[in-house]
Amino acid sequence: MKPTTSTPGEFAFLCDAARSLGAADAKVIPASDVIVENRVPLKCRAGCIGYGKKLTCPPYVPTPDEFRKILAEYRYALLVKFISPATADPDVICSIYRYWLDPAAPADKKEQATQFWKDHFNGTGAFAPMMLELERTAFNAGNPFALAFINGSCRLCESCNVKAGICIHPAQARIPEHAVGVNMVKTAEKAGMPIRFPVQGHPELMALLLID
Repeated sequence: MKPTTSTPGEFAFLCDAARSLGAADAKVIPASDVIVENRVPLKCRAGCIGYGKKLTCPPYVPTPDEFRKILAEYRYALLVKFISPATADPDVICSIYRYWLDPAAPADKKEQATQFWKDHFNGTGAFAPMMLELERTAFNAGNPFALAFINGSCRLCESCNVKAGICIHPAQARIPEHAVGVNMVKTAEKAGMPIRFPVQGHPELMALLLID
């Protein structure tokens, strides 16, 4: 771990920048307060339709053990909370993938699930660019290894260049924090800015910026 020669207050300008870009909340925490668990990426493998289909997702990203070593080289992390415009009935949200993907799902439930994802993807499309802007802002303030992680898988390409193994948008593509094992529910709760889970109303999303 680098010697701590500054305080979180040094990065208050990043919290202000996050809110000015549209974030619901932002907070700087010690990087050591980011909670990494081996079980988190297992949910990618067991429950995500994007597993193995994107170079920014498992198994193409650092493992939790590898990420712990990377995280130890950072002093602070900026947590950024966003609010999705999507909403649906509680029973639909609790089975959102099933109602969205199952051809046999009741038509009314499928319609709600489809609208939910349409609103979610349309409304959260600016979140990744916001995190990149915060990364750029931190970089230009003297943090050369500032690195953003995004909530949700990369949406830059309709089909990822997985077979060739080379990302064609490396300057824009970023890894979802849960893909490397970050438990954002616990991390956000520890930071005093909890996210509602299970989802109620509009989903609350959390992204992460590591600051060196």
